[in-house]
Amino acid sequence: MKILQTLCLLMMASAVLADQRPNILIIVADDLGYSDLGCYGGEINTPHLDALAYNGIRMTQMYNMGRCCPSRASILTGQYPHRVGLGHMIKDIGQPGYRGSLAVEAVTSGQLMQASGYRTFLAGKWHLGTPDPTKHGFEQSYGTVKSGRHYFDPAQLDRFPQNHEPIEYQPGSFHATDATVDHALEFLEMGRETPEKPWFLYLAFNAPHFPLHAWPEDIEKYKDRYHAGWDVIREDRLKRMKKLGVIAKDSQLSKRSLYWDWGENAPRRNPAWDSLPRDRRGDLARRMAIYAAMVDQMDRNIGRVIDDLKTNGEFENTLVVFISDNGACYEWDPFGFDVWSSRNNKLHWGDQLELMGNAESYHSIGSGWSNASNTPFRLYKHYSHEGGISMPAIVHWPGGKLPKGKVLDTPAHIIDLVPTMLEAANAEYPQQWQENSTMKLPGLSLVDLWRTGKPDDVMHKRALFFEHQGSRAVREGNWKLVATRGQPWELYHVSQDRIESRDLVKRHPLLARTLAAKWDRWAEANQVTPLPRNLGADYLPPLPSDE
Repeated sequence: MKILQTLCLLMMASAVLADQRPNILIIVADDLGYSDLGCYGGEINTPHLDALAYNGIRMTQMYNMGRCCPSRASILTGQYPHRVGLGHMIKDIGQPGYRGSLAVEAVTSGQLMQASGYRTFLAGKWHLGTPDPTKHGFEQSYGTVKSGRHYFDPAQLDRFPQNHEPIEYQPGSFHATDATVDHALEFLEMGRETPEKPWFLYLAFNAPHFPLHAWPEDIEKYKDRYHAGWDVIREDRLKRMKKLGVIAKDSQLSKRSLYWDWGENAPRRNPAWDSLPRDRRGDLARRMAIYAAMVDQMDRNIGRVIDDLKTNGEFENTLVVFISDNGACYEWDPFGFDVWSSRNNKLHWGDQLELMGNAESYHSIGSGWSNASNTPFRLYKHYSHEGGISMPAIVHWPGGKLPKGKVLDTPAHIIDLVPTMLEAANAEYPQQWQENSTMKLPGLSLVDLWRTGKPDDVMHKRALFFEHQGSRAVREGNWKLVATRGQPWELYHVSQDRIESRDLVKRHPLLARTLAAKWDRWAEANQVTPLPRNLGADYLPPLPSDE
């Protein structure tokens, strides 16, 4: 009888534990700059993300892999991207680290959470090659399997399994950002059909990645905000960032970042705003207004998800993590482009400005505004300098007993998200998966760091590594060794020089060689090297040191 009672108590305890496991919501923005959100110093209206930040944790040195596919591979597998075949994009370059789709032995967070008893859903951008997300552990998905190229075209988003019909939209009522959350809310309702099971939702927006497409009423909010120009915006953001504590009080702005001038075939620095002709300034101000509208719209839709969680009593026990996949996108010069990923640009003025942002338009913000979005850092998406790999990172989980309003400056990496999810879910990483041995997770759980604010010795001493299209870096403690494609290593003391303005490689040559050797060993072990001859980086000429 006592044995039976004991067994019953153990079963009850297990049931309680299962009920207490958190839901997990990972939100990813696309091409969002470090300082775009209000809670990171930006002027864009982001009240819902700000509320999560002020009632949760902001991380100031959370790193990604500098570009879309590699970052998403790391987010979803906990591995460095080359190790799972996505060192570049979804094109097979002919080497193990560059196959353009997830390796067979890669285990996704969807699969891990599903095996741990979670319902698993994906809404938004996949961009990890084929097959679709439902073959990688997500029971339902809706979004772009590749990269989205038009926000007003529902045909670019797919629902899987295909026996489920996507939500129908009336002509003129569809925008991908809204539709992504419409389906996310539908998936959450599915999850509630099994209340005994927690859920994992990967909510990956395409916004604010180009093309610049937004509703007219959202653009209207920002139509006059950016005429002051990127120099003023950078200065204003830096002041707010210091007050918010997301950058050191003694931080300075980096110089306007370099870009490659194709006409002159040489690096050039983004121009001073006041040096530009009036019509060009009007064109650029409109581009940034549309970008801000897209961020505003994304935040509003995140608010819809938060409201849904609160209405259904799930908010307190949902671990919410918000990040971006890379820094803001500079493609390809100060003036942006008007045709898919090209160098073609048209100057818009007068009545033409009102047409920018609609379904017939196609624009990017360009390097000047991207530099402002990444305030106060150097460079942009594609690169391993701080402007390419630094991102806002917000964590909210009241049920996890996390502090409110905490700002953490401990370096961390998106490879840490999978071990963090496993710890939060009281789950273990398997040694085998589908008859294949699994790869050891290189990341660390962040749960204790979030709760205590203090890294343990392993986290404090570890090195973090980066490479994309020849741009490369290693961060160990307060030191960072970094280089652009084809250029020599630069060395920075990040705690004293986060904007990477004082290259110390000549002052500390032994340290530079030691860090370079560590990067070489990591690169060899993780299928980074030898670098393929065709990196698809002809559009990414080398940029020299900014000294």
